[in-house]
Formats: sequence, structure tokens, C-alpha cells
Amino acid sequence: MNSSLTYRSGVKDVLPTVFGYIGVGMAFGIVAEANRLSILAVLFMSLLVYAASVQFLISAMLLAGSPISTIVLSAFLINSRIILMGASIANHFKKSSLLQNIFIGSLLTDETFALAITKVNKTDGRLTTAWFNAANIVAYFIWVISTVVGCALGKMIKNPLKFGLDFALIAMFVGLLYLQIINDHSKTIQLQLIVVIFVAIAMYFLMRWFSGNIALLMATIIGCLFGMEIRKK
Repeated sequence: MNSSLTYRSGVKDVLPTVFGYIGVGMAFGIVAEANRLSILAVLFMSLLVYAASVQFLISAMLLAGSPISTIVLSAFLINSRIILMGASIANHFKKSSLLQNIFIGSLLTDETFALAITKVNKTDGRLTTAWFNAANIVAYFIWVISTVVGCALGKMIKNPLKFGLDFALIAMFVGLLYLQIINDHSKTIQLQLIVVIFVAIAMYFLMRWFSGNIALLMATIIGCLFGMEIRKK
């Protein structure tokens, strides 16, 4: 990764990340097929929802016969972290139009957010709509294609859970956390590890009183505030 912020560099920078999309996307497609979702359903879910963790949840909740209202609320709570990410990224696009910001925010994911933070460290805090749109669009279509291919292959796999495919998403997030820690030179590794440990402890205790999704959102917000305070000191 270099300091170039062109459309072409956006495509080039996102390519290593999309290998994770391929693995997780195919894993979702296989699990979705096992949960009796059709290829068409998987296609439209990937196009409209475009959120790995939410799609895994939706497929499981549909199989369990959960009410639509419960599915929608759960999806919102899980993806509410994107609001925080979008607010952070928006600082780099204050001069861009509202439509440009909406388009970037609509395709923003954990992976492209992490990629953008890494890019910021290479460009002295700069990002462009051309670079971000390229990264977002490539990741989006790779995800959609991977989930559909996975669903088609799923017909040949009777029990996907025995291959640990349901762990693919967790493994991807662990990898993203590792890359974030080693590539973000604006903060020390010690500081980042302290925040990670703090969030993990906060999550552990919050889950005693709240559901997993609400506890995750609260732990994230508390972790952000904690990180800001210790960075000041």
C-alpha cells in the first residue's frame, strides 16, 4: 500500500482484503443453503443487507421462524457499530457532497473501514471519494458473488458446521483486529492492547445484564470513550 488515492489504487489496495470476503462469503452461502435458503434469496440478501454477521443471523432466525420485527431489530443492533465508523470516516469527507457521503456510508464495512484507517496512516490523514468508492464497490461485488457461489456449492455439503464454517466470520474479525493493531502507527501497540482488553472485560460484565448485541454496542461506545481519555493522558 502506498500514498496514492486514485480509483486504481483503491482497487489495488482492497484486493488482499477481498480474499477474506471470498472465504467468509462462501461460508455464508454454504450455511444459508443448509438453512434452506435458495440461491435467489441469498443473492438478494447479499445485495440489500450486505453485512456478514447480520446475514448469518438472519438465515438462522428465518430457519427458527422468528418474527420479522425481531429480525429487523436484531439486524439494526448488530450493525449499529457502522454508525460510529461512518461518523469517524465522515471527518475525511467534509468537502464532499451529501450524496457522495451517503454512497460511501452505504457500502462501508468493517473491512473497508480498517483498510481506510491503514490508508490514512500512509497519506498523512487524507482520503478521496475515488479511492474509497473503488475499494467499496470491489468489495461489494466480490461479497455478492462469493455468497451465491457458496450457496451453489452448499448443495454438495450436507453438514457445513463440521468444517467449522460458522467460525469463518470470527476468524476474519480476529485477523482485522491484528492488522489494525500492527498498521496503525498513530497509536502505540500498548495503548491499543489496553483498549482491546478493556472492551473485552466490559463486554464480559455487560452480557450479564444485557443481550449480546446491546452489550456489544455499549462496550464499543465505552471503549471509544476510554481510549480517548487514556490517549489524552
